[in-house]
Amino acid sequence: MNDSDYLADRFEAHRSHLKAVAYRMLGSLAEADDAVQEAWLRLSRTDTSDVTNLGGWLTTVVGRVCLDMLRSRTSRREGSFEEHLPDPVVSPADGADPEQQALIADSVGLALLVVLESLAPAERLAFVLHDMFGVPFEEIAPIVGRTPAAARKMASRARTRVRGAAPAPDPDLARQRQAVNAFLAAARDGDFHALVAILDPDVVLRADRGAVGAGLVRVNGVAAVAGMLDTFHRFATAYAVHPALVNGMAGFVSAADGQPMSVLSFTVADGRIAAIDILSDPGRLAGLDLSLLDA
Repeated sequence: MNDSDYLADRFEAHRSHLKAVAYRMLGSLAEADDAVQEAWLRLSRTDTSDVTNLGGWLTTVVGRVCLDMLRSRTSRREGSFEEHLPDPVVSPADGADPEQQALIADSVGLALLVVLESLAPAERLAFVLHDMFGVPFEEIAPIVGRTPAAARKMASRARTRVRGAAPAPDPDLARQRQAVNAFLAAARDGDFHALVAILDPDVVLRADRGAVGAGLVRVNGVAAVAGMLDTFHRFATAYAVHPALVNGMAGFVSAADGQPMSVLSFTVADGRIAAIDILSDPGRLAGLDLSLLDA
């Protein structure tokens, strides 16, 4: 094995971890792949003979790449209020494969990723690297161009916002599925009272229909969400509904004639549905791995 092959093998050993970092930073599977590829290019052009912790070195490189990508994204969106749901990671209901498990470990649901989207790029990096991957603030500080103390404050601000905005999901998948099945049954039956009973009073629904729907639409509160019963009834009766894991949590993929129509992710807390995230943008659905529809 030559030096190039050896370096490639060492990089591949860290690929899943690096993509998990990038996915939490960017909320986009395609951009996460781009960030990991850029890290490989930088590694291949760098003399790392003095690097004792290659995994840590690569993590900070991916962090820098993602920070640049987030800042570029923020600049492009200035003056525009259009938002989108992060990319969901969709797995069969009986479990995710090891690569998907690395992506969605630590309950990285869509509701959490939506909150991360609201953070400033440097705050997001400080929170993701430190709170999710244990990177010391001394290593984060040079990436964001601040002192370790300032990086710590960034992560603290982000942590406060995340705790206040993202409901903590029930870790029991069986209880999640029970609540989600109750939602589906109420939708199929057109049962308003059953729907209200399974929704948290402060439930939030986010729907991303892409260009057709002008970005992300939010509906807040049990009255407003339950008021969409007719829409839920049409969804539950017009399409084939496939149970799935969406970012490791109970959800559904709806399909018509084998073609995906939407991905629904649910955040269940204390036995009730606290958040519903719906992706029905045809272009983005086409880019997801929805092979479970072929099963």
